Amino acid sequence: MKKREKKPRKKWVGSLLRMRFSIILLLVVQLAVIIYVLFSGSTVSEIISYTLSIISFFVCLYIVSKRDKGAYKLTWVFLILLFPLFGGLFYLFFRFQSPTRRFSKRVSAVQEKARPFLSLAGSGYNEACSVAKEHTSQIKYLENYAGFPIYTDSETKYLPSGEKMNEALLEELKAAKRYIFLEYFIVEEGVMWDSILEILEEKVQNGVKVRLIYDDFGCFFKLPKNYAESLRAKGIECVVFNRFRPVLTAVQNNRDHRKISVIDGKVAFTGGINLADEYINAIERFGHWKDSAVMIRGRAAWSFTLMFLQMWEVCTGIDEDYGSYYPWEDRPCSEMSDGFVQPYADSPLDEENTGEHVYLQMINSAKDYLYITTPYLVIDDSMISALCLAAKSGVDVRIITPGISDSRWVHATTRSYYGALIGAGVKIYEYTRGFMHAKTFVSDDTTATVGTTNLDFRSLYLHFECGVWMYGSGAVAEVKNDFEKTVSGCHRITAEECRCGPLLRLFRNIMRLFAPLM
Repeated sequence: MKKREKKPRKKWVGSLLRMRFSIILLLVVQLAVIIYVLFSGSTVSEIISYTLSIISFFVCLYIVSKRDKGAYKLTWVFLILLFPLFGGLFYLFFRFQSPTRRFSKRVSAVQEKARPFLSLAGSGYNEACSVAKEHTSQIKYLENYAGFPIYTDSETKYLPSGEKMNEALLEELKAAKRYIFLEYFIVEEGVMWDSILEILEEKVQNGVKVRLIYDDFGCFFKLPKNYAESLRAKGIECVVFNRFRPVLTAVQNNRDHRKISVIDGKVAFTGGINLADEYINAIERFGHWKDSAVMIRGRAAWSFTLMFLQMWEVCTGIDEDYGSYYPWEDRPCSEMSDGFVQPYADSPLDEENTGEHVYLQMINSAKDYLYITTPYLVIDDSMISALCLAAKSGVDVRIITPGISDSRWVHATTRSYYGALIGAGVKIYEYTRGFMHAKTFVSDDTTATVGTTNLDFRSLYLHFECGVWMYGSGAVAEVKNDFEKTVSGCHRITAEECRCGPLLRLFRNIMRLFAPLM
């Protein structure tokens, strides 16, 4: 594909930048006011300081006793020790807010409403447990506890690049008859989005319902403030997830990092690919962009339909009739079975880290090999222990990370984990051609997962994510083949390369301490 030059800035860019700068400025002003009150030197400020120190002490006790990730506890306690006056207050302010509670209740209510509709497409649970006996714990966890059915009558196709995914998506969009649902972290005008938008506009004119959800933070500098209104003027229903506002609220941390396309409830796409030109290498950012996605055809697409409809109802507050979108009301699904397919979603507002648990189950069940691609490797002790134990037990564990990163700080933190993993026998590779953005696991020629969840704290615990776990489907072999093809062009990191001087080691240790905040 011919590289596209960056388009000149449009007239709206100036006003967009001014608006974004104003938001950041207001946040800084809020912090400045708090600091001034605490350190003004008045009698009132002294009383406040003593009170806040006591509050910080009890907050530390609360954090230590709380059921949470050890890395989060350590980071928060360290911050409170570093800022004893307002560290505890900031934790209380950050954790216990009415906007966050209201948002959490709304998400929970919508999830409960949607749960019965997941069974409309049936389930291959009994057959899957009989055939994939060594993976019944994964199947039971996702279906019986997390609530996501496992399907037969579904076909999978792995798409090893943004270019392949874009080609397949455009073809399926053109074939849409009833509705098109798109939910993406990033949407940006350019070759990829413009070609999609052209089809969407045509479909709207033909009576197809078209809906788009995009994350406001993901599109912070990529779309104008009124872009949703301009799409609505074209007949495309559009909502912005969790608009970024100039207030210090924890809910601003919870982003919609999902990438979902659904066509008529019969075809769905997910993976690491957003709707922007770097994902199809129409422009170059951080070298060659390596990504992947998976296309699901058949019953399993229904789970992605419900994921979208739930998020749409959360964003709009409008009561949706989920059953009216079910595509096989009049005739049964005739798609040929391609193994077992189990889509899943993850919410940061419940107590369940579904994406993390899927990964851990795959690590723990691997017998022969486990191949992983991830743009970030910023993980907690439980994930490190699982990877190291698998390697020590004779499993061929290989991980590909970027050779060129989109963040120097995060990449430095990623490299800080290499030493311990390599010491246990894990093989680490860096994609020398550019940026590795794919999020895939494949194991033992039988199972694979493709989705949106990175191996970092934000993806695993703070973002809305999704993915699909597959057993015995054609896509499993395709994921493995793509990994082997990709790793042949990577540089394997050696133990010697992980050694560093005291200053770099100190820097990496500091970065790891704050890893949960990245």
